[in-house]
Amino acid sequence: MSTKNVTTMNTNQVAAQLVSMCRQGKFREALEALYGANIVSVEGFDQPDGTARECRGLDAVRAKTERFLGVHDIHAVTVSEPFLALDKFAVRFDVDLTFKPTGARNKFGEIAVYTVHEGKIIREEFLTLVG
Repeated sequence: MSTKNVTTMNTNQVAAQLVSMCRQGKFREALEALYGANIVSVEGFDQPDGTARECRGLDAVRAKTERFLGVHDIHAVTVSEPFLALDKFAVRFDVDLTFKPTGARNKFGEIAVYTVHEGKIIREEFLTLVG
């Protein structure tokens, strides 16, 4: 009987990988590599398309991501270095995008707070900056 030596990433490693992937625009790849199957994702405001602010499960987060990427042209994303805690980290995103249906271009910032358990992101919460 063989035993596998599985090394789980710590919060710092997950944070560094997420930041790196987001800086490269690899949002889908980050989902597949870093998110847990039972991820909970919470948006900072009611969604214009009527989708719930909170979704649960990797399939639901994939669908939410595809909807977002499908209706936006992303011109630039700036991602801060992560702010680390024991099992959490936060990242600031500054985004420049165009909403395809209307052609409206918008720039906004948000703080994303992630919770890590056993090397996977199990919760993300987005706090949209105002003002």
